[in-house]
Amino acid sequence: MSLADKFTLLRIILAPVFFIVYLLPIFFPSWFPHGSGWTVPVFWLIAIVAELTDMFDGMAARKLNEVSDFGKFFDPFADTLFQITCFLCLVITGIFPVILFLVVIYREFSILLIRNLMLKMGVTMGARISGKVKTVTYIIAGAVALLATSVQRLEILEFLYPIIKNTAVVLFSISVIVAVVSFFDYLSAFKKASKIRGQSSN
Repeated sequence: MSLADKFTLLRIILAPVFFIVYLLPIFFPSWFPHGSGWTVPVFWLIAIVAELTDMFDGMAARKLNEVSDFGKFFDPFADTLFQITCFLCLVITGIFPVILFLVVIYREFSILLIRNLMLKMGVTMGARISGKVKTVTYIIAGAVALLATSVQRLEILEFLYPIIKNTAVVLFSISVIVAVVSFFDYLSAFKKASKIRGQSSN
């Protein structure tokens, strides 16, 4: 694997680690008689490192000339895996509405189908601009949601929890709208590629 791919792989490894750290106090509260405040710096560290790997893999791929078809598929896969893991945690703790989460799941699986169909045509579809914008909105909404969790678990400024949580829900709603728009962008690119292939085969 290239250095860029190793950064991407680290993001995949961090996904289940985040899941375990975030949800341990929820599933096994008796294990933590002194509260779950310890999880706050840990899950923030995991989330920040994961996002940094997303930046570093792109930098490494360009600087070391390691841009590859595999990397174009592997990177967005790692992004999606980590994001879905975080969102599932937030659904379980009641911050991310399950309906919005379902839309995200449908969108991501649909994109996976499109990528596979493109591969079948011999074309590797990397992340499009709309997909990158979607990722940014996911990150912002997720960060605000983690802030809500932090306030709750650290038991500080708890009166702000409903405000922060509701803000996160609004941001999640916006991010889902962006995700749906992004899906149609990918679908349009797929249709154009299919049309070009059809014309070249005639």
